Amino acid sequence: MEHVTAVPHPRSEAAGPDRAGRRSLALALLSGALGAAVALLSTRQRWSQGIATVAGGDFPLTAKGSDVTGVPAALAVVGLAALVAVFAVRRTGRLLVAGLLALSGAGTVVAALLGASDSTALDEQAAQAAGDTSATVHALSHTLWPYAAAVGGALLLLAGLLALRYGRRWPAMSGRYERDGTPRPRRAPVRTDPDRPEDIWKALDRGEDPTGA
Repeated sequence: MEHVTAVPHPRSEAAGPDRAGRRSLALALLSGALGAAVALLSTRQRWSQGIATVAGGDFPLTAKGSDVTGVPAALAVVGLAALVAVFAVRRTGRLLVAGLLALSGAGTVVAALLGASDSTALDEQAAQAAGDTSATVHALSHTLWPYAAAVGGALLLLAGLLALRYGRRWPAMSGRYERDGTPRPRRAPVRTDPDRPEDIWKALDRGEDPTGA
C-alpha cells in the first residue's frame, strides 16, 4: 500500500510548473494585446493644447500623440509582432523575441513620459499660424493620454518579462512542416493493371513505369 500511495506525488509536483506556464501564458497574451491596443489608441488622442497669438488675435491649437512623437505607436506595433512571434520560435530565438517584446514596452513607457510635457509640436503649429519661426504657444496644458500610453507600454513590458521567465514552458507552433532530418515513410506504389489504359496513364502521371514488375 505504501508503494502505491507514493506514485501520485511526482504528478502533483509536475502539475505546478504546467499550471504556472498556462497562467503566465494567458496573462502575457492579455497584457501584451491590451497594452499594444492602449498605446496605439492613446497616440491618436489629444495630448496637449495651447493658444498662439496671431495678427487676428488668439488662435487655439491642439496636438495629438502622433504629432508629438511617433515612437510609442511604432514600438507598440513592434511589441505586438514580437508577442505573436514568440510562439513561432523556440529556445534561443524565443528568448531573443521575448527580450525585444520587453524592450518595446520599456521604450513605449519612456517615449510616452517624455512626450507628456513636450510642447515642440504646438510651437511648430504656432510658428506656422503666426508666420514667425520664433512664435510659441502660451496657456499650455496637457491631457492624461500620454500616461495612458505609458500604461500600455508597461503592459507590453510585463508580457515581455513573463515571456523571458516562463516562455520555455509555453507551446510552440506545430512542427509538422519542419524538416528534422527524419526519413519520411515511402508510400507503397499503386499496383497498375496493364489491361486498363486509365491505370497506365495514372502511373505515368505519378512518374512510375507501368511496364515494370
